[in-house]
Amino acid sequence: MRTLEGRRRSHPPRRFAAGANAAVRRVRASVLLSLVMVVAGCGTVDTVDYYWQGAAGQFEIITRARPIDEVIEASADPALKARLARVQEIRTFASRDLALPDNASYTRYADLGRPFVVWNVFAAPALSLDARQWCFPIAGCVSYRGYFDESQARAEAARLASKGDDVWVAGIPAYSTLGYFDDPVLSTFVRWPEVEVARMVFHELAHQVVYVKDDSQFNESFAATVEDVGVRRWLATQDDPRLAGQYERAERLRGVFRDLLHETRCELTAVYASEASEATQRARKATILAVMREAYERARAGEPGLAGYERWFAGIDGAGPNNASIVSVGLYTADVPAFKALLAAAGGDLPRFYGLVKDLAARPKAEREAALLAAAGSRPATHDAVAGPAILAGSPCLTRRRRGGHRRLRPGR
Repeated sequence: MRTLEGRRRSHPPRRFAAGANAAVRRVRASVLLSLVMVVAGCGTVDTVDYYWQGAAGQFEIITRARPIDEVIEASADPALKARLARVQEIRTFASRDLALPDNASYTRYADLGRPFVVWNVFAAPALSLDARQWCFPIAGCVSYRGYFDESQARAEAARLASKGDDVWVAGIPAYSTLGYFDDPVLSTFVRWPEVEVARMVFHELAHQVVYVKDDSQFNESFAATVEDVGVRRWLATQDDPRLAGQYERAERLRGVFRDLLHETRCELTAVYASEASEATQRARKATILAVMREAYERARAGEPGLAGYERWFAGIDGAGPNNASIVSVGLYTADVPAFKALLAAAGGDLPRFYGLVKDLAARPKAEREAALLAAAGSRPATHDAVAGPAILAGSPCLTRRRRGGHRRLRPGR
């Protein structure tokens, strides 16, 4: 591995070897389980190939992962050594102060030699913000289809586009295996600004606390709430103006993006719900998206940091944003105000908050949604650092909670 230059152990510690062998057995078991499920469901060859690439991709991550202490000792890269040491501190804080799982996740490091760990394909009809969904044995139904190989992701996107869908391919720096495996720190995000690395670790660990099948919006909004509260509490222990500045700037940039996205979603929702002809809806859609892109260019002229969002606004082959790219990020934090209200009801006590969320997760989806809507209505409408622009009860954009994709858009990603 490129980061393990210089002196290396000729043999790993016995405890690591045992853990690695156990991990390999789990991966092999997951491969067999996936294939059994496909065969039982009369899966096509394409489906078998898809599950196989997923199992092979996870196997690669596990086999590349090494204990962080070992990497620090062996690496000749001082920046990587320093950052991994900081990650260890962040990981300790996550369990000690945020009551997140105290396990082996994020205690190992894997250099993947590529910019993203997976590429997710999002799709939506040309005149709808309801994302296409795919269903899997463990994760349930989600609004994306992930590939460990970018070319395969783009081929799937092209196939869906040929059928008339809007499509978007998003590079993803990390994902959670929900505790089935010990997720490592990855080269795809380890060199991000320190605050962003902390966000990532807190967010992905939160998925190990609560995860509900077939409810991406619930899962991602919960994790985003834990992420934001966790970063704020972590920053309070650091007494570091540099880190505080990182956080404030990142929130300012996210706020600009969310404002643009929120307004565009509202306008598109109204168009797609109208009685206008298909041709008229397509024309209005094109105008709304063009206006959003122009507004972004004006904002970027005054804030160079917004250049990190250029890839999203450029779209595939320069075609600009579309329904699929909007649903890939648009609902990521829609329920954050509700979860923050639950946290306030728990007196800010995270273990108690987790208990409330677990109880909520056990309810039928309709009851869950009603409870979240009631909780959000009990919280004053303000501009939220995570949720974005002020959201009022009865907003035409939020009277019906739409289900959608989720992966976060990071500046520069």
